Amino acid sequence: MIERYTRPEMGALWSEETKFRTWLEVEILACEAWSQLGKIPPEAVEEIRQKARFDVRRIQEIEETVKHDVIAFLTNVAEYVGPASRYIHYGMTSSDLLDTSLAVLLRRAGLMLLEGAKRLREAIGNKALQYKDTLCVARTHGVQSEPITFGWKLAVWYDEMRRHIERLERAIDTISVGKISGAVGTFAYVDPFVERYVCERLGLKPAPASTQVIQRDRHAEFLTTLALVGNSLEKFATEIRHLQRTEVLEVEEPFTKGQKGSSAMPHKRNPITCERIAGQARILRANALAAMENVALWHERDISHSSVERVILPDSTILLDYMLHTFTRVVENLVVYPERMRQNLELTGGLIYSQAVLLKLTEKGLTREEAYAIVQGLAMEARDRGLVFRDLVAQNERVRRFLTQEEIHWCFDPWKNLRHVDEVFRRVGLLPLG
Repeated sequence: MIERYTRPEMGALWSEETKFRTWLEVEILACEAWSQLGKIPPEAVEEIRQKARFDVRRIQEIEETVKHDVIAFLTNVAEYVGPASRYIHYGMTSSDLLDTSLAVLLRRAGLMLLEGAKRLREAIGNKALQYKDTLCVARTHGVQSEPITFGWKLAVWYDEMRRHIERLERAIDTISVGKISGAVGTFAYVDPFVERYVCERLGLKPAPASTQVIQRDRHAEFLTTLALVGNSLEKFATEIRHLQRTEVLEVEEPFTKGQKGSSAMPHKRNPITCERIAGQARILRANALAAMENVALWHERDISHSSVERVILPDSTILLDYMLHTFTRVVENLVVYPERMRQNLELTGGLIYSQAVLLKLTEKGLTREEAYAIVQGLAMEARDRGLVFRDLVAQNERVRRFLTQEEIHWCFDPWKNLRHVDEVFRRVGLLPLG
C-alpha cells in the first residue's frame, strides 16, 4: 500500500543506484579538493571523473567475498578507472563517505517532506477559510461543551502545521552536515580543506567536530521531528474519525466511486484512510526511539547504529511522505455536513450555553457559588427529565429576578461566543492584519 502511493522520487532516493551515485560524487569531489592542494595531478582527476562508474550487481558480488560495502564499491570503481584509482578515497575512512553521503540523502528527503508539509498546510488553510463561519459544537472529554466553528478547528491545525514546517526547516539544517576528517576524526591524513570543499559543493556544512562518525543526536533530532509531524497527522485523523461516527456524522473522509466499505455490510463508509494514518504514526514514533538509541556509540565509533539506520531512515521518510500526501487528499476532498453540525449544536436543548447563564448571573450580583447552584440545578433537571434547558432558564423565577428576557436570549446566542473568529484567523495568518 505504501509503495503504491509513494511518489517515485522519494522511493528512488533510497535505491542502491542513488546511494552509490552519491558515494561516487563524494569521492570525486574529494579528489578535486586534493588536486587543488597539489596532492593529485589534475589530469588524474579528469580521468577519474570521465571513467568512474559502478555496477550494483558487481558491487554486491564483491561484497559477498570482502564483507565490506565500501571496499566492494571502491574495488568496482577501480575496475573502471584503472591506475588513477589509487587517488580515490585518499586519507578517508569509510564513515567519511557513508555519513557525508547519508547527509546528502537526508537533506533531499527532508526538503521533499517540507514541500509536502507546506502543501498540506495550504489545503487546511483553504478549508478553514471555507468553513470559517460554519457553526458546530466543541467537545471536551468527548462531551459537548460550547459553540465553535468548523473553520476554527482547522485554523488550529493550520497553525500547528506552521510549527512543523519550522521544525522541519531546523531539522534539515541540523542534518545537513558532512565530515571528511579521516579515522577517529583527527584529520591525520586529510586536510580540513578537503572537507570544506566537498561539503560546500554538496550543500552541506562541515561538522565542527566529529569522531569517526557524525554524531547521532543529529539523526535523532531529524527522526523525532518526523515523528512529531506524524503525531499531528494522527491527531487530525482521529478528529475526523470521531466526527464520522454515525451518531455524530459532521464530516466524512472521501469515499470514491466504486469503493466498498465492508465485505459483510454494504452500507458501511468507514474512515479507513484516517485509521491508516493514525496507525502509521506509531511506526514513526518507534523509529524515532530507535534513532535515540543510536546516539550512545562506543568511544569514537562503533557500527551498532548502521544496521538500524538502514531501516529507519528510508522507512520514516518514505512513510511520512506518504502520510502527508494521503492526508492532503483527505483534507482537499473532505465531505462536510453543516446542517448536521447545526443539529448537533441543538442536541442538548441549550445545555452548552450554561456558562453564559452562569456569568450573566454573577454580573447581576450573585456570588459564583449561588449562580453555579442555580444553573447546575436547572441543567441536571433538563438532562434527567429530557427537558429543554433554554426553556427552564427562561421560566425560572430566580433567574428572571435578575435577567431580562433579552439577556436570557443573549445567553443562548452562539455568535456571542464567536465574535473573535476573525481575530484568530488574523493571528494564524489566514486573514490579513488590520
